[in-house]
Order: sequence, then structure tokens, then C-alpha cells
Amino acid sequence: MSPVLAGVLQVLALVAALALSYRPLGDHMARVYTSDRHLRPERWIYRAIGADPDVEMRWPAYLRGVLAFSAASLFFLYLLQRLQGVLPGSLGFASIDPDQAFNTAASFVANTNWQSYAGEQAMGHVVQTGGLAVQNFVSAAVGIAVAIALVRGFARSRTGELGNFWADLVRGTLRILLPISVAGALVLVACGVLQNFAGIHEVGRFAGGVQQWNGGAVASQEVIKELGTNGGGYFNANSAHPFENPNGLSNLFEIYLILLIPFALTRTFGRMVGSPRQGYAILGTMAVIWLGFTALMMWTEFAHRGPAFELAGGAMEGKETRFGIAGSSIFAVATTLTSTGAVNSFHSSYTGFGGGITLLGMQLGEIAPGGVGSGLYGMLIMAVIAVFLAGLMVGRTPEYLGKKIGTREIKFAACYLLVTPALVLCFTALALSLPTPPHSMTNSGAHGFSEILYAYTSGANNNGSAFAGLNADTRWFNTTIGLAMLLGRFLPMVFVLALAGSLAGQTPTPRTTGTLRTEKPLFAGLLVGTILIIAGLTYFPALALGPLAEGLAA
Repeated sequence: MSPVLAGVLQVLALVAALALSYRPLGDHMARVYTSDRHLRPERWIYRAIGADPDVEMRWPAYLRGVLAFSAASLFFLYLLQRLQGVLPGSLGFASIDPDQAFNTAASFVANTNWQSYAGEQAMGHVVQTGGLAVQNFVSAAVGIAVAIALVRGFARSRTGELGNFWADLVRGTLRILLPISVAGALVLVACGVLQNFAGIHEVGRFAGGVQQWNGGAVASQEVIKELGTNGGGYFNANSAHPFENPNGLSNLFEIYLILLIPFALTRTFGRMVGSPRQGYAILGTMAVIWLGFTALMMWTEFAHRGPAFELAGGAMEGKETRFGIAGSSIFAVATTLTSTGAVNSFHSSYTGFGGGITLLGMQLGEIAPGGVGSGLYGMLIMAVIAVFLAGLMVGRTPEYLGKKIGTREIKFAACYLLVTPALVLCFTALALSLPTPPHSMTNSGAHGFSEILYAYTSGANNNGSAFAGLNADTRWFNTTIGLAMLLGRFLPMVFVLALAGSLAGQTPTPRTTGTLRTEKPLFAGLLVGTILIIAGLTYFPALALGPLAEGLAA
């Protein structure tokens, strides 16, 4: 079987698996967030934190809940790392330095999971399981909660109430993420992923030295890092490590986990707004972009010219032979079009155009299908922009799902769109203008520029993947990327929740013959065009200096 055909079959298998999961999971999540019933363990949690799950919140209160919980999580995870040296189960590792502890705490609380350290050489069992794995669950649940609040903004009328953040957080964790993670961890263990609490032990002698390795609860952390689109890795090699991703089957299953909830949330959206066809329109938009990017990535990696590439069957540098070009390309697109950031290959070793595809995937806003929760609310913001542009073209007041998109709403949407590009481009320009940061670059020219651009794009978009070739474990990068991750995560949430509150307070506008049909393929096409044009106008100059210049020069 040719490698290209194998790649096509993998994509078809993924599409089939996601299609089978789409309705049951989407409907389940809709029931979770519309139910009035509280499970007994949930009531115990509400009592412990002093929250009343039946009290409805307006958007400022909902936002305060998001920020208060995230701030407490940031402090706890930072403290846990700083105390690691005196905690049991530390495997003899010292406490984490202040700047790196801040960077890691910001990373995992922001659902980014950017890592400037080698996991197996820095973090013990307590920090890995009690700190990082816990944040993988709750940061993903926060993202879903904000997305659900925006959906309620479209679904509700004449009220500014968006639900209860604490109830949404707990339900998302206990009823959605935890059950799937338990089942998924069993599948990964069956595939050969490590799951134990072994200490550091010798595994052999190589090149005159001793090779040591430590075990860990890898499968349980691997499943939620993919399912929650968190990223990161128990080991430094991330999902390229055989203990995290042993074979082609585990690789395909991990890609499935990455895409599962973001795609299924479109069904949840359709059910909650009372029109499943609206969910299909958003799903179609996400699927077109995802399939298009996957095809482009496989083409550029398989078709690259040169004697070495032709002998290897394509651009195999930086890729695991057990996954090949197809498995690596599909994974790379899935992880950068979502906010996952896990990697099973080194993106820095991709062709110039291939590296540009990973960059552009993040710069679209990671909305195809995007992160858990963040992909849906990012796509709905884009839908608001598309409706507004369509209204300008025909001279009609824009409406979406019966809600008028006026000055107030479009300002919130515009502010949402401006936050991330401003962080990416400003931090990249600042890093390149100072004398110290460029010393961390192992490459010069267009590729070196791409390393810096990728780092801040990954951080501000809450992705967490790395281009490699950049030493980010410096005070400058730990601090600035940490700030980019926090601002890139929580500033957009402010505008999302403000928009949700504004929409929820409106009186529905009846549909007329002049109303734009947003459930039709025509609107999905308009939405795809809007996304590509906005990202292109914003990032094309920066891409032209990096991956495009490198690709054209190859």
C-alpha cells in the first residue's frame, strides 16, 4: 500500500469515527448543560466550595467566576511546583525555578500546556498528576463553560442571565471529560501506553554511559491532554515518545480524541438554539477547513523535491517512522487547528510551506474545529462577523439566530479578533528587536524568524506546540510567553461573555424573506471566506517573512 493511500484511509477512518460519535456525544452534552438535576457528587462539590448551582449569573458575575477560579488554579499550581523539592513522590527533582514555575502554571491554567522543560527530567509524580493532570481537566471545562454561556446568549431572550459558572464547570468535568477519559485511558493502555508510578530506574548502558528512565501515570494524562485539547507531554518528546504514543493505532486514536469534543459541540450548539441545521452549518465550515489543511499538508510533505526526499518517500526529517508522513501530517494539522499543541513530530523539520500551514492553522484562531469550547465560541464570533459583512453588502441590518448584530455586538466581536494578533505580532517584534532573545535561536534567517513567530503564536492562541530549534527556557521567554498565554486566554473570554450578555438581553427578531439563511451552504461558504480573508490580511506580512520565504527559496 502506498503511503499516500494509507494517509487517505486514515483520514476516512477518522471521519467515520467522528461521524459515529457526533450525534450521541453532542446530544449528551446538550442534556448536561440544560438539565436541572444535580448528581450527588456534584452537590458535595458545591457544598465544599460554597456555591449555589441554581443561581443564574449575568455576564459580569459569570466572568468573575471564570477569573477567580483560574487565578486560584494559577496560584495553586505555581505553589506546587515551587514546593516540589520537599513533597513526596518528587523522584528527587528540585523545586522549579520561579520564572519557569510561572510559565508552566500560566500554561496549564490557560489550556495551553506550553512546556519549556523536559517533563521526565523536571517534574515528579505529585506535580504531574496532582497539578498538571488536574488542570488538564478543569481548564478544558472552563473553555466549554464559556462556549455554553455564549450559546445561551443566542438561545435566550429578554434576560441577561447566562447560567451558573460553577455548575457548568463541575458538570463538564464530571459528566463529560472524566467518563470519556477513563474509557480512553484503558484504550491507550491496551495500545501500550505506560501507566504506573515507578521511580527512576536503569534501563541499559549506551555509548559507555547509563540510560535511566522514570515511569508515571502517562496514559491517564495522555488521554485528557488530547481530549481536552490541552497538549503538553509527560515526556520531552511528547506524543512522539513510544511511552506516550506507541504505534499507528494509538496515533490515530489520539487524533480522534483531539477532534472529538470540538466537532461534537456544534451538535450541542444546534440542539440548544433549537435548530440542528445551524450546528451542521458550523460543522461544515470547520470540516472544510480541516480537510483542506490536511490535504495541503500531506501534499507539501509528500511532494517535496530533492534526492534525499525522493529516497525517503517524502519529507521524513523530524518524523517518526512508525507514523510516517501521513500520520505525522494529520496529527500536525489536528493539533494546530485545535488548541491542543501535542506533537508527534518536530514542526521545525517540516518543509517551509508545511511549517507555514501549522502556523496558519493557529493564526486562524484555532476554530476548525478549535479547542474544547474555545473553537466553538471562536467560530461563532466569526459567524457574527460574516453576518455583519453580509448585511453591509445588501444594505440590511445584520441578524444571526434572531438577534440583531448592532454596534455594541460588533465592537465586542472586533475586540475579540484583535486581541490575539496584537499579542503575537507585538511580542514577536519586541523579541526580535532586543539583543538577548535571538541568542536562543539555533537557526537564522527566515527559519529563525518562524521559530519566534511560532512560539508567540502558539502561546497567545493557547496552543502550546513548539516549532523546536528555540531555547525557550530563559527568563525572557518564560515571562513573555507566560503573559501571552494568560492574556490570550482570558481577554477574549471577557468579550465573549460580554457579547453573550448583550445577545441574551435582546428581543428576538422575527425571520422574514430578507433574512440571511445562516443554516445554508451559502453562509458556510461566506464564513470560510471571512475566516481566510481576516487571517490572511492580519498575518500575511509576517508569514511572508518566515515560512513563505523559506518555502519559495527551497
